[in-house]
Amino acid sequence: MTKKTTLRPSLAWVYAKPWRVIAFGMGSGLIYPGPGTWGTLWGWGVWLLLMQTLPWIATVIVCFVIGVWACQRSGDDIGVSDHGGMVWDEAVAFWLVLWLLPMNTWWMQVLAFALFRLFDITKPMPIRYFDAQLSGGFGVMLDDILAALYSLAVLYAVAYFI
Repeated sequence: MTKKTTLRPSLAWVYAKPWRVIAFGMGSGLIYPGPGTWGTLWGWGVWLLLMQTLPWIATVIVCFVIGVWACQRSGDDIGVSDHGGMVWDEAVAFWLVLWLLPMNTWWMQVLAFALFRLFDITKPMPIRYFDAQLSGGFGVMLDDILAALYSLAVLYAVAYFI
């Protein structure tokens, strides 16, 4: 499993390198407790302000690649491959969920947020397997994309039955 740490970098440390600013969600990943939740909320805000008008597949691919690079570099800098404060992975994966919602309503977005956090935190199989087997930037990004796919599966089931 990728190593987590309680080491808390400073805002000055994050803003010293551009890849850290990206990986730490412009500092949202420094908020404790629950940096992943704060990072997902930050990502939701960014999506509401900027992202929803962009072409989703191209944006997700580009942001995924940027995330692999930024999280790899940041993990190398801090000495932890998947530091809890690196939240770009949550943001990109949650953008995917928001773009692909079966119904774009406020309650569906709230449900999407709750489901995504649930799957990201609990890491049901095979998410847990990939989280344990893959390290570095790619591993950091992939487990959240899988949590996004789990979330979307449940959201589409809910939409089907209502």
